[in-house]
Parts: sequence; structure tokens; C-alpha cells
Amino acid sequence: MIEDSFTAVYSKFKLYFYQKVFDRIQNRETSLTTVETFCVEIIYVLHRPTINEFANFIKISAPNATYKINCLIKKGYLRRVQSRRDKRLFYLEVTDKFFDYYGINLSYIDTVVKRMKERFSETDISKLNEMLEIISSELMPEISCSGSLSLS
Repeated sequence: MIEDSFTAVYSKFKLYFYQKVFDRIQNRETSLTTVETFCVEIIYVLHRPTINEFANFIKISAPNATYKINCLIKKGYLRRVQSRRDKRLFYLEVTDKFFDYYGINLSYIDTVVKRMKERFSETDISKLNEMLEIISSELMPEISCSGSLSLS
């Protein structure tokens, strides 16, 4: 039962995002391919990975990752930022152009959260938040990332 409910919610968030991505592709509002969309979203969620961290996460070669990243930089969705501590290191950051594109997903999350606050009590919302934090920090150890995925 919980599996079905969780899958349904997760699937609806994914479907909404994919629907909006494909709508933008059909309307020529984006220069991103589907694979590039996934890559830049992964980089955003990993929060400033290096090329090697990105490559290792999606299990591709560093040269393949570099090619994908260079395409995303040329299209304006990513930038390389040099480390202040180690000048040999460069981190990948998403640009404002990405946030304009990705906002379709964030705005839907905001809409659903607003509806939840209207529908459920503060106690229920607090308990759900606590449960989501535990799920993210303790029950999903296979996916470790800093920054934007943190619920705390």
C-alpha cells in the first residue's frame, strides 16, 4: 500500500516535469536535448560537482562527461568555477538560464506544497517533513550528495 502511494506521487512529479520539458522542446523554447536535460539536472542536484564526480555518479568516462559538459556550457546552462583553495579544481555550476528552464519543476513543487498546507494540519505537515528528512538522510544511503537535496 505505501509502495503504491509513494510510487504514484513520485511518478506524478516526474510526469509533470517530463510533460513540461517535452512541451518546451516542441515549442522550441529550449536548446537542450533530453539527455542534456537529465545531465544538467543531475549537476544541479549534486551541487557543484567536479567533472569527475559527475562522470562517476552517472558511470560514464571522464572524456564523455567533458564532452556533455562542454555542450551545456556552450548552450549557457552551466559554467566552470575554479576552486579558491586548489586552482587545479573546477566545479560545475548551473546558470540563471538553467533556473529559468528548471523553474517549471520548482514551481510545481511549490504548488503542491501550498495545496498540502491548505489541506493538512501543521502537525501533519511537520510529521511529513520529519519523515521526508529521515527518508532522505537515512533511508537512501545510495544517493549521497550535498547542497540542494538536503531537506534540513
